Amino acid sequence: MSDTHEEAHTGPVKNPAQLLWASIAAFVVPVFIIIGLVYYVVSDAKPAGSNQADAMALGGVTEQAREKALAGRIQKVGAVEIRDANRALKAGEEVYKAQCAACHAAGAAGAPKFGDAGAWAARIKTGYDALLNSALKGKGAMGAQAGGDFEELEIARAVVYLANNGGAKFAEPKAPTPAAGASAAQTAAK
Repeated sequence: MSDTHEEAHTGPVKNPAQLLWASIAAFVVPVFIIIGLVYYVVSDAKPAGSNQADAMALGGVTEQAREKALAGRIQKVGAVEIRDANRALKAGEEVYKAQCAACHAAGAAGAPKFGDAGAWAARIKTGYDALLNSALKGKGAMGAQAGGDFEELEIARAVVYLANNGGAKFAEPKAPTPAAGASAAQTAAK
């Protein structure tokens, strides 16, 4: 009875040779699997379309295009741009021509065309503040314009220019006068 009791509590390893093979299977095999996975991840021989370089190689892209794509992937995250704070602010038409005309002149990506009263009617009904908010923060395919090449006031002027040519009657925003800005700052300091 003690023999059957002892057999019930033993595992699959019954001798030292089996222990050796179990140790090899438990430690050495996973190491080789990990090495194989690392080799696969860092190798260039991946299935087609697995990275941009492979896709370009299959498409017959020139070396110059590859270098340009590489430069785009390793570009800096941010940049510092110094602007003249005292420069004259642009009018709405100038900002429209520089920033907005690329899409709004042709109606690209669902943008309402310049001067198309039908396309602008529903947008104008939302009001000036909603239009300005959409321009500054972006909407649909249009990216955010705030923090770009123009000040928020210049973008606001472009919004008014676009909307007014679409049938709105918005007043063009004016730049704050230095005296008004100084008195507002003095009031806030009190």
